[in-house]
Amino acid sequence: MRRMVMVVALAAALLVPGGPLPVAEAGSSAAASAGRWSAHEAESFWTAERMAAAAPLPPVTPEPPEPPAPEPPLEPLAPLEPLEPTPAGTPAPDTAEPSVTPSVLVPVPTPALPALPTATPTPTPTPTLLPVPKPTPKPTPKPTPKPSLLPAPARPVVPRVPATDPGIGQNFDGIPVVGRMFLVKNGGSYFCTASVVASPGRNLVLSAAHCLLGSDTQQVAFVPRYTRAKPQPYGMFPVLRDAAGRSRIWIDPRYRSQGPDRAATLDVAFAQVGPDARGFPVQDVVGGNRLVTGAGYAHAKVSLIGYPASAARPRLCVNRTTKFTSKDARIPGSFLRIDCTGYPGGTSGGPFLLRYNGQTGTGDVVGVIGGWKTGGDTADTSYSSYFGADIRKLYEKAVAGAKVR
Repeated sequence: MRRMVMVVALAAALLVPGGPLPVAEAGSSAAASAGRWSAHEAESFWTAERMAAAAPLPPVTPEPPEPPAPEPPLEPLAPLEPLEPTPAGTPAPDTAEPSVTPSVLVPVPTPALPALPTATPTPTPTPTLLPVPKPTPKPTPKPTPKPSLLPAPARPVVPRVPATDPGIGQNFDGIPVVGRMFLVKNGGSYFCTASVVASPGRNLVLSAAHCLLGSDTQQVAFVPRYTRAKPQPYGMFPVLRDAAGRSRIWIDPRYRSQGPDRAATLDVAFAQVGPDARGFPVQDVVGGNRLVTGAGYAHAKVSLIGYPASAARPRLCVNRTTKFTSKDARIPGSFLRIDCTGYPGGTSGGPFLLRYNGQTGTGDVVGVIGGWKTGGDTADTSYSSYFGADIRKLYEKAVAGAKVR
């Protein structure tokens, strides 16, 4: 899979003095217990050096299906009580229901009711207004000073997006709504591309399912508009955990059980991120793209943004998309396809944006790099699972699960 071809070349980047990157040292500020993984812990763990050393994910394998819960043993039946013998010559009781002879219903005349006397209306009493005593003036209390509140996050400055020739990728300084998703798996530090998707809770990010698959995916954090020169221009947003310590990530169960090939049409994931270190949700800080489903496969102008493995900045390309139907029986389904140069490992999860608005820095997201062969087998052609009814249901499930309580 071409999304993973850079792994061997970058394996050395995963090593730090003393061996592979540790998940979190016991007793350190980065050690996260079940359910605890805030922006402060994420920033302490994901230093600029560790983020720069992260590499694209290695190939993924299907997760084994969860074994069915064992059924409880059947309780033994109570022994039957012996029946008393019936004396000879005693007729058996007739247990049959008595036969009912249908009867004809004869209408019964309704007796005439005597006329009711006419009630004389009672005059409505006129309310008496009592004089309202004037309140005694009280001394005006001195206003209690309110605690100082943090100012609302300033609207992000949207950089000018460079003009590109159709299909030609170009590195640029990025946009606030797209960033890197960092994670730890099997002791190594990795990253994919992710973007903020608008939601009622203002706390959802979108990426590819193969990026976030696996119960050993830990220390997950989203960094908008990451570049090596400015690692955290808008802070860091940790992917929250539940009480059992599992990251709050929504992936279609069929993708987990069938794997990235058989379920390539479901290579989409949503994740709930917590607020930044100042307490603001991600959508308030950088905005969010609108999720669009059922829009078809062919689009005349799509902006593709991703983070290449060896680049210090993200990459932009604009081109049309077409429908691609797989002829490989091992990877069934139809996908969006776009020809854009220079999208190797690391760009997985990058958004396909329609109607990008240079004023707001957002657009309509209709896909993410992934799907067929987890995004493609060359760096110059990318794919996406189609955003249809299944992706809409997954988004609605994430919205419900990430509701702010």
